[in-house]
Formats: sequence, structure tokens, C-alpha cells
Amino acid sequence: MTEKKPLLSVAEALDFLFSAVRTISGTEILPTIEANGRVLAEAQTSLLHVPPMDNTQMDGYAVRSAECQSGHARLRISQRIPAGHIAQALEAGTAARIFTGAMIPTGADAVVMQEQCVADGDHVVVNHVPVSGDWIRRQGEDIAAGATILNAGTRLRAQELGLAASVGLAHLPVLRRLRVAVFFTGDELAMPGEALKPGAIYNSNRFTLTGLLQNMGCAITDYGIVPDTLEATRATLRKAAQEHDLIITSGGVSVGEEDHIKPAVEAEGRLNMWQIAVKPGKPLAFGEVGQAFFMGLPGNPVSSFVTFLLFVRPFILRMQGVQNVAPKTYLARADFDWTKPDRRNEFLRARFNPQGGLALFPNQSSGVLTSTVWGDGLINLAPGQRILSGDMVSFLPFSDLMA
Repeated sequence: MTEKKPLLSVAEALDFLFSAVRTISGTEILPTIEANGRVLAEAQTSLLHVPPMDNTQMDGYAVRSAECQSGHARLRISQRIPAGHIAQALEAGTAARIFTGAMIPTGADAVVMQEQCVADGDHVVVNHVPVSGDWIRRQGEDIAAGATILNAGTRLRAQELGLAASVGLAHLPVLRRLRVAVFFTGDELAMPGEALKPGAIYNSNRFTLTGLLQNMGCAITDYGIVPDTLEATRATLRKAAQEHDLIITSGGVSVGEEDHIKPAVEAEGRLNMWQIAVKPGKPLAFGEVGQAFFMGLPGNPVSSFVTFLLFVRPFILRMQGVQNVAPKTYLARADFDWTKPDRRNEFLRARFNPQGGLALFPNQSSGVLTSTVWGDGLINLAPGQRILSGDMVSFLPFSDLMA
């Protein structure tokens, strides 16, 4: 009798996936405003200083600090400088009325906020003793000309787009979209809007996985529900492999007589990894069909959701050229007991309670999709780990796993 191989741990499975990954090639130039969610193909540098000149952080008066040491200096207002206007050199013994973001005039070395001043006709009384540099943003204080502002492999969010725009970058080079094919197996599956036949269920995974892939900026081909036969599964794999970088399936990856994904992948390509010591989500498959990678997710909706977040998401990010793919982990207080640990690495759905601790969803079954909506994230529970109320646990927020 052949001895069963031990299941791969989560860390071992991720290492295996990362060792196999190939970064996609092919770039396109997009208007910066249209590049949200895409991955930067080349590092970007600034051609200018930000800010481009010394400017004021607030409304007030630009002065020579040495002329205001009495604490009640009375100075003539020699000019008015709104943002976007050119300032003249500051005359000795005068102040310039200045507004947030406006250029600091030559000769001025401080700004006094307007609340510390009293206007008196064409003069101002400065009721403050300023220090040189007060309320002045210096040229290049944020970004120096020639500095790298964004590295290749950066997944562009709203703040990265704003940063690119701040140095005048109207277009950005990005990697092409990852082409992903999805299909779903199971004769019991039906689509919302259809009448449910006896024994049928609605295909929630189609909506969950497609939504997750859309969030990651993938170009998706949805082959829908494939008949539960080996021939149909093989035919769909062949078709999907021709034009896609990655094929994702849901269901049919176990070892039952009606589970055709494993033999279909082995017939059309090769299966490199199968079954992980994780709960939920043990029957996760990884392989290749033609030039496309293959990832087969479990059919249970929570298992499919969790394995996507833990394995598919970082794999896709690496294919997109992103290097830092590890989700942020936080320590949080458990306000519950968990005294029946599993031999596998468990991921429990939990959310924060009003006291700042974590409450556990009462039903941790892999079929209870409501737990993913109710929860704020996943507790990462090591094999055999027990929890007593008050223990600090490792928590992965959905907000980081789905960003």
C-alpha cells in the first residue's frame, strides 16, 4: 500500500506557487486617470520639484522675521499674493498678504498666520514673534527632481495616481491585463432567475469569483457552467488554454466519481499540486494546461472564497509583477473560546465587536456564505491551536485581502 504524502502547509503551497509563477509580458500606455488598479510596468521619476517653489501652508502675512521681534510690529502691506500668482520681492519694512499655496516672495523668511495679525488699513500689526521658516513649505520638500516616485510592479491605487499627476505625468506604462478564464462544474448548479429543480443550488461562486477577479483588474472570460462529464471538462480546458494566462475552476476537485477536474487536467496538461492542509479549502489544485496556469478551487462557497484570497490572489499579483503580495497581519483580542482545533491551518470568520475584540461567527461550515458578509476578516489559526477568551490572535482583514 502506497503511503500518502503529507499535505502541504499554507506556507509550502505559497512557496511552490511563487516558484512556478511567470510574470506576464506586454505593456500599454494609459492616461494616468484611467490607470486605477493596473500594475506599473516601468519605474517613474519626477522631472520637477514638489512643491515647485517655496510656498505658504496657510493664509497670513509673509514677513522678515527679524523685523517682527517686538511682538507687535506694524508693517505696511506692500503686495497681495493669491495662489498661482507671481510674487514680487518683499520690500524692507513691509509685509505681504499671502494665501495658502502662494509663492513666498524673495526676502521673506516666515509666514505669520492671519489669526495672529490685525489689519489696519494698508498696514498690519503682527502680534507674534515668528521664527525663520514658520509655515513655509520648501521647494522639493515632498519630491526632489529626479527622484523615483513609483517603482515598477506597483499596483496603482488612487493615491499613486494622484502622486503621478502631482509631478505632471499624464500617461503611465502599465502591464496588460491578465487574461483569466473561469468555469464551474456541477450538474446541480443553476443561475439566479432560473427555477430550482430538485437537488439544485444557485451558482454563487460564479458571482463571488468573477467579482474578485474584476477587483484585481483581470480580463475575464466566463465559460459558465460546464456539464459534469470528463469530455466536457477536457474540451473547456483546451479552449480556455488557447487564449488565457490562467484558468480558474470551482468544484470537481475532490476524489469522487463525479469529480472530473483532476483527471481532465492530468489528461490535457499536468497537475503540479493538489490538496493543502488548510480549512476550509483542502482540495485546492494547481497545474498547467498548455501555456496557461490552472487553479482548481473547491465547490463549497466559503472554501472557494478563502482559497482565492489565500492562494489565487497572491499568485495573480505575482503574475502581474507585484512582489510584495503578503497580506498585512494584525494582532487582535479574541473574545471567545475555541477548544477543538483542527490538524490543519484553520481560517475562522470573525468580526470586531463594540469592545474592540473579535467575535466569532457561530457556524464555521464551509457552506455558510453569510459568514463572509458578516465577518471583517479571517483569524489565522495554526494547526492544533486553541483559543481562550482574551488571547491575542493573528487576524487578516478582508479589506487588505481584497484590495
